[in-house]
Amino acid sequence: MSQHTTGYPDLHDHLEELKRRGLLQVIDRPIDKDSELHPLVRWQFVGGMDEAERKAFLFTNIVNAQGRKYDIPVVVGALAANREIYSVGMGSSVDQIQARWDHAINHPIKPRMVENAPCHDVIHEGADLQGEGKGLDMLPIPISTPGFDSAPTLTATNVITVDPETGVQNMGTYRCALKAPDRLVVRMATRVGGAGGYLHYQAWKKAGHKTMPCAIVLGCPPYVAFMGPQKLPIGMDEFDVAGGLAGAPIEVTQARTVNLRVPAQAEIVIEGQIDLEFLEPEAPFGESHGHVALEEFNLPMTITAITHRAKPVIPSYISQVAPSESSVIKRVAYEPLFLAHLRNALGIRGVKRVSLHEPLTGLLRVTVITFEKNTPKTEVWRALYGAAFFKGDCGKICIAVNEDIDPDNADALLWAMAYRMNPVVDVQTLEHRGQGHGPKRELDGEEDSTLLMDATMKGDMPPLALPTKEYMERSKAIWEELGLPKLRPQAPWFGYSLGDWLPQWDAAALRAATGRYLENGAISLKQQRNDVKAESKFRPDEQ
Repeated sequence: MSQHTTGYPDLHDHLEELKRRGLLQVIDRPIDKDSELHPLVRWQFVGGMDEAERKAFLFTNIVNAQGRKYDIPVVVGALAANREIYSVGMGSSVDQIQARWDHAINHPIKPRMVENAPCHDVIHEGADLQGEGKGLDMLPIPISTPGFDSAPTLTATNVITVDPETGVQNMGTYRCALKAPDRLVVRMATRVGGAGGYLHYQAWKKAGHKTMPCAIVLGCPPYVAFMGPQKLPIGMDEFDVAGGLAGAPIEVTQARTVNLRVPAQAEIVIEGQIDLEFLEPEAPFGESHGHVALEEFNLPMTITAITHRAKPVIPSYISQVAPSESSVIKRVAYEPLFLAHLRNALGIRGVKRVSLHEPLTGLLRVTVITFEKNTPKTEVWRALYGAAFFKGDCGKICIAVNEDIDPDNADALLWAMAYRMNPVVDVQTLEHRGQGHGPKRELDGEEDSTLLMDATMKGDMPPLALPTKEYMERSKAIWEELGLPKLRPQAPWFGYSLGDWLPQWDAAALRAATGRYLENGAISLKQQRNDVKAESKFRPDEQ
């Protein structure tokens, strides 16, 4: 545990646990934060590695493009390079994560104020925020998308603002582009259902204020860090829910120069005032929807203080094109929400799983719903409608499939669409969908539309034409015995029945596979007929 006996781990404790489990890769050689750091970690997402092979990367020897050295480490992927890492931070198995969230939301615990917090070990104010190598410029913030991004950008943020009327704080994850040692620009989502912080921005501006207090936290304890990307009801204080996750009050402390509560065990806190009169161009920046967000006006913030622990670690999310750390964080949290909505809120029978497609589409655009075989068509379509409109920014394309289809295998999805879907009756398009989080220039207008597809089996089908599991496993053992290249089986990798199959054919297949095909010929000889056409259907049990 950290110096404070809080009852929950901080980021340092979390990194130690990842190291113990073999989930932390430490890089001690010099790494250029501006051109090498994020691209190096990116390879584990685009290099053909399985999700389980991904790790958190801790960089201890960081320089910038001019060769300046930094004494603060940076960690990437520490919250969700894969689901196992996310589950470590949540203190539970992957399949219990949604239950943990449900319990925390229903049993929040108020935070506890403390003084002499670790996040105030070192304080930078006034002249310490001015000039090259000071203020924000002293922090080794990486360039996320070298070749496109125009600035080092804070990504793994918990941005804290407060409602000027109710006093309820909001904590969201927003990108923050560095502009000067004492200035950055915050991008808060303005779309419908967007950032709670932007609602606060509007409220402060409507009340006639010139600035809005803000605190940007880097490196919260994991239970707190997970609050930023999570979608909670507007008006619910994230510290309360984090306490519910931890089973203990989250320790918070008063920020030094703004009237906000910040996590006492935070690694770094950047305090300041957001300008309510002027906006400043910000970006380009590689966004989580997988395209580069082009330059646009966003919210400038003047820094009034930077505080940090004695030996801080800066976290950075790897986002941009999915799969990424940010898509794993969202996927683990969102998929159980969709499943609970369809099963419990809508009471739909036969739904087994909801999968938000991750590679390239970034979870928000393609939703796959898995059903038991023979689920009534009415229930399939209720689920398609329900998933399409559960969240305004998810479900542009919704596809219904059966349990034998791997929703993470695009080839399997296309296979289901090709053989199990009649477009004229199994496809619907609907108007009036908001654009949601994506490249704004993909459409001329303000509206998008919705595509629903029922690619479930409408009846029994013949088996998949691959050797059955028994024979594929036998040959796999031989493959490995021969020392051939490592296999990464892609489902489906063996044949299986889809309903239209008889025991007699199993017996015939066994005879053929054991060298006794002539017995099958003797049987079929007795079944010759002269009263049927070629390619007429034949069923041994009907003879």
